[in-house]
Amino acid sequence: MKINKTLLTIILLSLLTVAAQARETLTFGIVPQQSATELARLWAPILKEVGDRADVVLQFATAPDIPTFEKRLAAGEYDFAYMNPYHYTVFHESPGYMAIAKARDKHIKGIIVVRKDSKIEDLKHLDSATLAFPAPAAFAASILTRAHLSAIGLSYTPQYVSSHDSVYRTVAKGLFPAGGGVVRTFNSVDPAVRKQLKILWTTAGYTPHAIAVHPRVNNADSLKVGQALVTLEQNEAGKALLQRIKIKGFEKAINEDWDDVRALNLKLLSDL
Repeated sequence: MKINKTLLTIILLSLLTVAAQARETLTFGIVPQQSATELARLWAPILKEVGDRADVVLQFATAPDIPTFEKRLAAGEYDFAYMNPYHYTVFHESPGYMAIAKARDKHIKGIIVVRKDSKIEDLKHLDSATLAFPAPAAFAASILTRAHLSAIGLSYTPQYVSSHDSVYRTVAKGLFPAGGGVVRTFNSVDPAVRKQLKILWTTAGYTPHAIAVHPRVNNADSLKVGQALVTLEQNEAGKALLQRIKIKGFEKAINEDWDDVRALNLKLLSDL
């Protein structure tokens, strides 16, 4: 019996559509270190590739600022999330996010940046200044840098400007004499902004950001997404995507990897 080619095409397209619709859609929250537009540009292709490999749909999500992101983590709004080391130690406890991956061969380091033409050559020159930071609980960019400034006896006023990129841009414009960031976001900021700045001081290194999964996500999807992340660097297309976010590759992570952060005994988000 002859099968009508048009009918066969319609059947095949229908089957493909049903298969696509059957894929689980899971939200993937990205900490807003940069603008939502820039984060979407950098991360959406990565999430598309990881989702295709894991046979799920990973829906990009973020928040307008870091404090809002923290509230959404506390409410468990994201199925998966890329969060800073301190966030992970807090939101592992409640609502129970579990780490599945972290950047390979990397430690997060906070930095303090100034304009390249600034006469500031030592941290002590920042005494009594108003300084830019992304948010109170931005781990390396704010917690570590501010702790050191206080430890060496400096008096300063923190001004929170919502993102790492905002720190770099406002310092470059001369609105603040200095500000806190991290090495990775400094390296990925607009080159026109970066060339106006220099790193004045760098913190010690800690376990980097976690990619973690909410406990409601089924174990099979969690494992598939984790495997897709750690194998992303194994071909040239994956490497190119990772280069966009200045990460060599991801490796499997376990909860205890962040014990160095827990040892700091931070209590900034205890109200959440």
